[in-house]
Amino acid sequence: MSLPMHSRANMEESMMASLSQRLKEQNSSGRARLGPDVLSVIDEATAHLASSGLVEASLNVGAMAPDFSLPVATGAMISLSSLLIKGPVVLTFYRGGWCPYCSTELRALQAKLPEITAAGATLVAISPQTPDNSISTAEKFELAFPVLSDQGNAVAESFGLVFSLPESLRELYRGFGYDLPAVNGDSTFRLPLAATYVIDSDGVIAWRFADADYTKRAEPDDVIAILEALR
Repeated sequence: MSLPMHSRANMEESMMASLSQRLKEQNSSGRARLGPDVLSVIDEATAHLASSGLVEASLNVGAMAPDFSLPVATGAMISLSSLLIKGPVVLTFYRGGWCPYCSTELRALQAKLPEITAAGATLVAISPQTPDNSISTAEKFELAFPVLSDQGNAVAESFGLVFSLPESLRELYRGFGYDLPAVNGDSTFRLPLAATYVIDSDGVIAWRFADADYTKRAEPDDVIAILEALR
């Protein structure tokens, strides 16, 4: 059945919008459904993380990216060094498939995958989810790039991205139905900042996006522009 003309136009407009525009609209819509007490908890936690200095202390442009080897759901291991042999790597750290902003980001990256590949790069996504939950995320969003399991956050920690979710947010997330201990296979409530790195073929970080505000993500077109400049 064909969609009404206005529905098709809305879908096309949404697909053409930048990721930042879509996330801003998503955030505005989400906040409108939450009460002031809930918003206060979220905003206080975000402000505390922003003032912690974690973003500034995390690995930045010019640093050597630490090598790693992580599993995909099939059990195969993928290392950063093996990917760099083929060219630059786009490495995106996301909180988990349960996070609606991560879902939007992963879909946006999938839409830009042909352009990322054409620029000679490999795209990889990393989260602290267990391998089974990582493959569920990949299947749910039909992702055609590797989705790796960094259970325990060892790799994210080597990039300086890990923080502990405050108790106020743990309680809030439980109310939202986000069972992080089940998803991540531990009870630490440790998560990575939402961050994206472009790593050149020599293993040096050429570009980085990291933000304490989990509703903000790297713009795929900015990533592609950096890759084109590296060629």
